[in-house]
Amino acid sequence: MDCLRITGGVPLAGTVTAGGSKNAALPIMAASILVDGPIALAGVPDLVDVNTLALLLGYLGVEVKRQTNDDLRIECVDNRPTRAEYDLVRRMRASFCVLGPLVARRGRGVVSLPGGCNIGNRPVDLHLAAIEKLGADIHIEHGYVVAQARRLKGAALHLSGPFGPSVTGTANALSAATLARGRTVIIGAAREPEIVNLGEFLNSLGARIAGLGTDTIEIVGVEQLAPTSARAYQVIPDRIETGTLLLSAAITGGSATVRGARPEHLTAVLEALCGCGVDVTSSAGHITVRAATRPRPTNLDARPYPGIPTDLQAQFMALLALANGTSIVGDAVFPDRFMHVAELNRLGARIEHSASTARVHGVPALSGATVMASDLRASAALVLAGLAAGRQTIVRRIYHLDRGYQRLETKLAQLGAEVERYDESQRPAAALHEPALPPPG
Repeated sequence: MDCLRITGGVPLAGTVTAGGSKNAALPIMAASILVDGPIALAGVPDLVDVNTLALLLGYLGVEVKRQTNDDLRIECVDNRPTRAEYDLVRRMRASFCVLGPLVARRGRGVVSLPGGCNIGNRPVDLHLAAIEKLGADIHIEHGYVVAQARRLKGAALHLSGPFGPSVTGTANALSAATLARGRTVIIGAAREPEIVNLGEFLNSLGARIAGLGTDTIEIVGVEQLAPTSARAYQVIPDRIETGTLLLSAAITGGSATVRGARPEHLTAVLEALCGCGVDVTSSAGHITVRAATRPRPTNLDARPYPGIPTDLQAQFMALLALANGTSIVGDAVFPDRFMHVAELNRLGARIEHSASTARVHGVPALSGATVMASDLRASAALVLAGLAAGRQTIVRRIYHLDRGYQRLETKLAQLGAEVERYDESQRPAAALHEPALPPPG
């Protein structure tokens, strides 16, 4: 099992490039089930989650081949398979996005109830209600969702739940409705750039989708989708990776530029960084941060787009752990997403968690320790805290990190970070510097 060894206290500086968006690539890959003919995608990161979905698609008769570092060629070679097995779907929630395309294109989908990161209750009720409203017969059988319909029919769908719009629910419904007979209106749709990227991909194949980027999306069903050119469709840059890299420079008191970024996708994040006293400048395709002093305390809530992403809540908490005062951090999307609090406190942070908020009492410095990652974004928060901590930090269970970041340690090293990946079964971790015990008596 791989770990990261981080020697903290080094201000990061330099330029690094953002990779393609995992959260955009996955639903686009799932939607390939709908397509007659080969498609090409550019900007697809080489991640555990991407490879897991490629394996699942292979079992569903969709051939996925990586052409270069970030290009995929995808082609459906067998339209008969309809079953997405538990062993693959349990690994990540985005696998559930194959349900809508399977029912729409093949008339039947049998998909295991999903897994993913342990960040709180994430029911799929909205997914099922939407696909049922489109005319599918749905029931649960032995832990699998069984959905079938001769052909889906357009309908009015409501996708806003108690914690805001469902992003994967919108992706599932949007993909399914492209081949439904008639007109579908999704009310309370997710507005995330990743949903816009998916919709524009489908439109490039002949879908008729309007209202992308708003909370009301209209789809007029078509008979089929097919590639219209040989040009690869471009996946957007990963705004979560971009935000993580910017925060890594800020937490170390450094200065860094992220190229290939989309500032318009990170407006709330950049405003929050400015609120913490970080100097931010941006232009088309570039964002630069400079942090010469301790962060200022601030209050922030993770909210649906265009708010601060829940996927950056933990990383912001790591930054605010070093603020000159007390901050309040909330999460309106996943109110239980605070498993990183205890591990940040192991690094010397002073954070009190209650219900859906955390009170972060800033400390002058963090101290290195061995910590355990609980989920994807918590892993990133622990890495950032380790970059700022004194001496050495070991982050264990970084397989979580590899689900959403392509060798994050490599990009951090490009900015001057002292970070090393190693296999703890092959190489023992160097001893941490522990305070000397007082003499007996």
